[in-house]
Amino acid sequence: MSLQKIWKILKPNPNHVALQQALSVDRIVSTLLSLRGIHNYDDAKTFFRPELNQLHDPYLMKDMDKAIARIKTAISKNEKVLIYGDYDVDGTTAVSIVYSFFKQHINQIDYYIPDRYKEGYGISFAGIDFAAENNFSLIIALDCGIKANDKINYAAEKNIDFIICDHHLPGAELPKAFAVLDQKRNDCPYPYKELSGAGIGFKLIQAYCIDQALAIEQCYQYLDLVATSIAADIVPITGENRVMAYFGLERINKNPRPGIKALLNINQLKSPANVGTLVFTLAPRINAAGRIEHGSKAVELLSCEEDTKAEEFAKAIDDTNTQRRDLDSGTTIEAYDLMKADPMCDSKKSTVLFNEGWHKGIVGIVASRMIEKYYKPTIILTENDGKVSGSARSVREFDIYTAIEKCSDLLEQFGGHKFAAGLTMKRENVKAFQEKFEKVVSASITDDQLIPKIEIDCELNLSEISDKLLRILKQFAPHGPENMSPVFCTSAVFDAGWGQVFGNNHLRLEVFQKSNPNIRFQAVAFDKGDYIHFFQKKTPMDIVYKIQENEFKGVSSIQLVIEDFRVSEKF
Repeated sequence: MSLQKIWKILKPNPNHVALQQALSVDRIVSTLLSLRGIHNYDDAKTFFRPELNQLHDPYLMKDMDKAIARIKTAISKNEKVLIYGDYDVDGTTAVSIVYSFFKQHINQIDYYIPDRYKEGYGISFAGIDFAAENNFSLIIALDCGIKANDKINYAAEKNIDFIICDHHLPGAELPKAFAVLDQKRNDCPYPYKELSGAGIGFKLIQAYCIDQALAIEQCYQYLDLVATSIAADIVPITGENRVMAYFGLERINKNPRPGIKALLNINQLKSPANVGTLVFTLAPRINAAGRIEHGSKAVELLSCEEDTKAEEFAKAIDDTNTQRRDLDSGTTIEAYDLMKADPMCDSKKSTVLFNEGWHKGIVGIVASRMIEKYYKPTIILTENDGKVSGSARSVREFDIYTAIEKCSDLLEQFGGHKFAAGLTMKRENVKAFQEKFEKVVSASITDDQLIPKIEIDCELNLSEISDKLLRILKQFAPHGPENMSPVFCTSAVFDAGWGQVFGNNHLRLEVFQKSNPNIRFQAVAFDKGDYIHFFQKKTPMDIVYKIQENEFKGVSSIQLVIEDFRVSEKF
């Protein structure tokens, strides 16, 4: 069975009762809105009815006027402009947006994605050398650069200007670029602080459209790429991000660009795309290019304008993703075996695994897989070009960056944030790092932090679930951080006798409560076939679930997707 989880039922703002009356909705809807920070009629209207005129003026962003002025100078002087971005989904979508837009206005323009293994993350000296050797005098950097002070200084020595478009937290001193677009600058008045890197790239082209009095639709056509970056980079889907994700998904479903259409077709996706489609279908394939081959392949696909070429690019990227998936699967099994071989595994509060043969491009994925199974702060290390490097992933509420920082005497370099980080060390330091990291984690992590939690929006009786509720729940999409798909719980349910295990240990049920035995819902629980004996013994069970629409042979019905079970104490 899966790890036992703590169930936490969230408490709405007391004002949700007034909201319920103002909107004439039931207590379930007002509770869900309250938990998402919506407390009045106007906020609810904005939430349920996104409009493109809700997007902010891009010139509210510090340095936007400087950035547009520099681009106009480059155009008037026929300068060569290089669009530079990171190799992940946010970086490659950002480059695709800005490159595709400005190639209509800039005669000499190209793009550059650093090599994940030779250059690493962000702006590199090699990238600047490439620009200098090829006479580029302006670099627009996307999804990176906010802490690249030394690189920007190096570029200045070669008479190359930088416009930085980054969404990461700045350091103590901003780089001396011509313009620095980052809503997280202390002196930036931009009202929404959670844009992705591609989101800032979009604001740049939006500003240019305004300056040149171009039809604003010329930048709206790139919202599909912005939506993909928002989903993949796990930024909050609130405010401006929610508007861009909403209309980006609408574009993907109605008129997708050739590259996205080709990826959807190759995976035979027929139902409307949602955030899950972007996260689990598009993003892994776009990422795979940078993990296994080169991130420029993703830009080729996403900026392609011809269906036939896009299909060729998509096939190549899909094959690369299959290779990545095989590596991921094999490495995960090897990591599980290493864990089982450690007699102290159960008593340790952290996981640090090293294998010199693992592929550097998938260690972050494997770290996430290990947390799903063991739920401990995890670091997966491999060796590349004589150095040991790896990725760290954390459990909820534990700051893994701070823990790594306390071991910095054993590291060559490290970076990241509270829940994910990267690090590099000498091979001879691996064992000492494993021991020190375990000591640091053991001294600071609590027992509660080592137990996964499920946050529950609302407790329901099955009798409260209806087609009307499902219709309203659909309007809560698109889902993501700070607006996750609503999670419910119900006490003391039974199976009507149709329970069965199918596929790879999945469970299918028809659940009901004895208070209303005629109200029954089909339910499915993935990877939880082991729980069937509770239902066979007529044990009352509490369930945590999401409410979804299931379509089979043209007929739609309500289906509960169960995420966790426990034996009921309320019966």
